[in-house]
Amino acid sequence: MNTSRHWPILVFAVFTLGCIVAALLLPPVAQPLEYHNFVDERTIFGIDNFMNVVSNAAFVLAGLAGFVVMRRAPAAFEHASERLAYLVFFAGLALTGVGSWYYHLGPNNETLFWDRLPMTVAFAGLVSAQIAERIGPRLGVALLLPMLALGAASVFYWIATERAGVGNVLPYAILQGYAMFGVLLLALTHRSRYTRAGHIYWIFAAYLLAKITEALDWPIWQWTGYVISGHTLKHLFAALAGVFVCTMLLRRRPIGRPAAS
Repeated sequence: MNTSRHWPILVFAVFTLGCIVAALLLPPVAQPLEYHNFVDERTIFGIDNFMNVVSNAAFVLAGLAGFVVMRRAPAAFEHASERLAYLVFFAGLALTGVGSWYYHLGPNNETLFWDRLPMTVAFAGLVSAQIAERIGPRLGVALLLPMLALGAASVFYWIATERAGVGNVLPYAILQGYAMFGVLLLALTHRSRYTRAGHIYWIFAAYLLAKITEALDWPIWQWTGYVISGHTLKHLFAALAGVFVCTMLLRRRPIGRPAAS
């Protein structure tokens, strides 16, 4: 057995197993109700929480741009089946805009469900796509449906436990972390079959900035002179990750092989 060839797969498998064990064994963590208290509550044009609502248009636009890119970049895929993961990613991105728009009109756990559910669709699509490109197309496509089911299950489980008074958001949080850090781990340990593979680091950086600005909702609101909040910037940075996916697909080609039709 060629260990130098198989160790990256082993590392990714161990990371995956570790996340599963953590989701199953760690003590439950309820969704903090303070999460729904965003600093920018301005009502503009009769819309409450205006900036946090309308900034979700960035997700929708990035998702729609992805569908256009899929049509205009036929050479971006060696195998037609690889398109499916990106179609799911862009659909999840656009639906996240709709779900987050709905959530921010009236932030609470019930509306947050519709924000988080489509996010798991986007995560599943991105992870599946990277597995297909860096490990194997057949495996990536085969894992897409199970990952979609697992993502949805984490959100349904969370809301069910909240309704039962014993909320546990931990499996969903671990799944989100697994999606982005798993993609980063794949990029570090597996070479892509395509050019422009380095765009994945920009995608990860945009996600990281989204998480940082989300955590700094109030300080950013103060630093900008009460013009824009951290949470609004979170939406823009997260949507920017989708833009980086678009540019990657638009410019890339299979390495050492003729462009696919």
